[in-house]
Amino acid sequence: MATKGLDHWGDILVVVVYFCFILGIGIWSLCRPNRGNVNSYFLAGRAMPWFAVGASVFSSNIGSEHFVGLAGAGASSGIVLVLYEWFVIFEILACAWMFLPVYISAGVFTLPEYLHRRHGRGRIRVYLSCLALVLYILSKLVVSIFSGSMFIQMALGWNMYASIIALLVVTGIFTVLGGLTAVMYTDTFQTAIMMIGAVIVTGYGFNEVGGYSNLQTKYMNSVPSVRNENTSCGLPKQDAFHLFLDPVDSDYPWPAIVLMSTIGAVWYWCCDQMIVQRSLAAKNISHAKGGSILTGYFKLLPIVLLIFPGMISRVLYPDDVACTDPTVCEAVCDNPVGCSNIAYPKLVLELLPYGLRGLLMVVMFSAVMSSLTSIFNSSSTIFTMDIWRRIRKEATQRELLVVGRVFVVFMCGVSVLWVPIIKSSSGGKLFTYMTAVEGYIAAPLGIVFLFSIFWTKTTEPAVFFGLIIANIVGGIRLVLEFVYPTPSCGEFDERPQILSKMNYLYFGVMLLFITASVIVVVSLLTSPRNPDELKGVTWWTRYGQETSGETIECTNSNVNNDITLGTQNRLEADTEDKEEKTACQKILTVLFGKTDVHQVEEFQVEKRRKFLLQGKNSSTLLNINAILLMVLIAFLTGYFS
Repeated sequence: MATKGLDHWGDILVVVVYFCFILGIGIWSLCRPNRGNVNSYFLAGRAMPWFAVGASVFSSNIGSEHFVGLAGAGASSGIVLVLYEWFVIFEILACAWMFLPVYISAGVFTLPEYLHRRHGRGRIRVYLSCLALVLYILSKLVVSIFSGSMFIQMALGWNMYASIIALLVVTGIFTVLGGLTAVMYTDTFQTAIMMIGAVIVTGYGFNEVGGYSNLQTKYMNSVPSVRNENTSCGLPKQDAFHLFLDPVDSDYPWPAIVLMSTIGAVWYWCCDQMIVQRSLAAKNISHAKGGSILTGYFKLLPIVLLIFPGMISRVLYPDDVACTDPTVCEAVCDNPVGCSNIAYPKLVLELLPYGLRGLLMVVMFSAVMSSLTSIFNSSSTIFTMDIWRRIRKEATQRELLVVGRVFVVFMCGVSVLWVPIIKSSSGGKLFTYMTAVEGYIAAPLGIVFLFSIFWTKTTEPAVFFGLIIANIVGGIRLVLEFVYPTPSCGEFDERPQILSKMNYLYFGVMLLFITASVIVVVSLLTSPRNPDELKGVTWWTRYGQETSGETIECTNSNVNNDITLGTQNRLEADTEDKEEKTACQKILTVLFGKTDVHQVEEFQVEKRRKFLLQGKNSSTLLNINAILLMVLIAFLTGYFS
């Protein structure tokens, strides 16, 4: 049965109003003061409150790849991948409590910049910047574009590439105009929309199948009518409602998934520009920690809001969502290797009444756009601050803003070229593709940052060559995955044994040990930096280690300098406003801010100390909530294990 699209005026009106609202925020952001300021564009002026930080982190993470990939994983494999949602809460808390104080102490804009200041050589910064941009394309941007275009394709019946172009035009314009402030406030709005909409879908879904107990029974009987009777293809996993699966024969062996969702996820939650940038934009450390707590509570919900709806979709539409015959799958979702990725959008478009279908497509559009805008902003920050500033050391702030915006357009073009590869990779399971790429290439980054922050004897050659070796080994495996794609269900596996015999999660764990071993050995064979060079850039030498409640003493000269600088900037702005005469000059000012020749302002040490200072009451409240979160994780894991 063909999936119903958005053919009712009420649904279409909801979608149109939503897109007008989003574009309105982008236009509003052009009228903000300091729009021509690099600190404002890339770090929102370091003035974001805790609720915006938490909502933006969650919205940036729970993107379209989760509505497509995680729901699809629930449809095909069960609840096991929720461990990637629950166990990462430990990393979310670690970022705010342990990593962020070091980043703030180092006074950095980007994470590659931190490694440069920590180790004193620029090659690790350049390499990490390039690697981060490649990762944004391979594991984030194209995944979001592909899944987002799937929503549009199913809702409006457009061709996939027409859907991609429409998606990129809206999100690209919004990000180019708005900067991080607009992105984070929109993320806050989109998080609320996503939560409300997802609760509605879950309610309708459970009502349709008759509750959780009926879901367990019906899921085990959700078998497509067209399948090879001599194989297990199309049959539900017998351990679909368990978290810790067989350590040898399962798709997600429990030792590997536990290690990769904890240690292996450090890079994403503690060292990735897209996530950490939101905390760097917080008003102070208390707001950053409060945002992390809010994100942690939100991360408890995907099993109910995403995975169970994916399983319900399989129960209701097994011939489409659980198809295994290539001809049937090609007709259903234009992908012969499987259609589990359509589980969530199909549930929305088939089950919900008019009006609500439009609202829920807005929910998924929100997920798509929040991910894309976050990726665009973070990638342009890395390219502009870590690569372009090395090429153009005297670049003005206007030049940096222009470069950052142009780079967003470049990223859009490059990403489209990778979309066809995602369609056929990992047996059509989007979330598996994403975790595989991140495990092969990105996970070793977490080991690099762990050693750099917490072991003062870590040396630059150690982290550089440890990362290079791990990326070479992981890159070889990734290339082999593309050259020898996963065979369709029922086909004989003729791939090399490194692919057929070694689970991708175990391979990721191996890379973590390789990286750590190289760093330890090379660090012991080379000379570390002296204590003076490490001031402010490790956990043991960071600024802001004052006791709670201690006041920060600022000298009169510092205060006077700040006042003088602010007055000078206002005078220059007033003078420039008077000098602007031509229409062209006015347009450039609207788009890129006022012309200035000043370099990027450094994050002064006293401001870093003030950012990191906490009151006793706020510290206690935040610590209690962090402990409560960990208790909830332990309870839920035990309940579903």
